[in-house]
Amino acid sequence: MKFIFPQNYNFNNKLFGVIEYPTLFFNIIWGILVYFISCIFSASIVLQVAIFISLFFPVLLFSIIGFNHESIVYILKYLYFYFKSPKYYLYKKG
Repeated sequence: MKFIFPQNYNFNNKLFGVIEYPTLFFNIIWGILVYFISCIFSASIVLQVAIFISLFFPVLLFSIIGFNHESIVYILKYLYFYFKSPKYYLYKKG
């Protein structure tokens, strides 16, 4: 069976059809970072779980739901370039 995709169709590989791989790697790195931060700053397991949930799950939800189907990695890249030179984006004629 052959499938014909139009030329303007953007085909992205996704894990389980939900999350793109660069976003998945970003979420894994963010989760490991949040886990180590919660282990350093708290002694009780309940506080560690609360810190992990409050810092990790909002980022995970934004990466799955997204902003207009944009990857969170690209959004962070756009924010970095904007904060680096905001006048370029405000006065750019397009």
